[in-house]
Amino acid sequence: MDYLHQFVFGIYPYIALAIFLLGSLMRFEREQYSWKSESSQLLHRGSLRLGNILFHLGIIGLFFGHAVGLLTPVAVWNALGVTHSFKQVFAMTAGGIMGTLCLIGVLLLLHRRFSNDRLTANTTWRDKLVLLWILATLLLGLSTIAVSAGHLDGHEMVLLMSWAQHIITFRGDAATFVAGVSPMFKAHLFMGMTLFVIFPFTRLVHVWSGFGAVTYLGRTWQLVRPRH
Repeated sequence: MDYLHQFVFGIYPYIALAIFLLGSLMRFEREQYSWKSESSQLLHRGSLRLGNILFHLGIIGLFFGHAVGLLTPVAVWNALGVTHSFKQVFAMTAGGIMGTLCLIGVLLLLHRRFSNDRLTANTTWRDKLVLLWILATLLLGLSTIAVSAGHLDGHEMVLLMSWAQHIITFRGDAATFVAGVSPMFKAHLFMGMTLFVIFPFTRLVHVWSGFGAVTYLGRTWQLVRPRH
């Protein structure tokens, strides 16, 4: 179990990151025609609009919330006068709100996709995998709120922060920080890391295009000449 723990939380994060980055690059180089969100609106509208809005609002909030919460050094929070207890309660509250919005969105999208025969017939196994994997990851994440509520001292949160910061700075002792955390957190971390593994092989690659779309703000005007 010690070896498995070291692999999952000390080595696997780098494997997941490598697959995420290199897989996305290879997908863009070799299969550009498949690089899209694969919208199914023309097949069946249903609750697509509401589900999409709630899902994207929630998951974007969760992504940036996790990034700021886990990767901001503890020294910065201490310098700002933010106690570990306050940060934990704030993270539980914000994460609960964003997670609930995202969960409602996912459930609406799942219901829409599997309640219409035409849409179900055009749903690939990768579409099912993404939605169900995100659903499971969300449920585990929301379950950690109950675990955190049992101890509001912020200690376990600091351990998770230390793990994430040791991973991105390539320090070999990262796995030791999460050795004693709740199994619910460990399962959530594993599911979250694996989401990056399946990312390049699914419609999730369109997220890169979302970030890239910012460059359109500074693009030059398109010159259109009429034919005569």
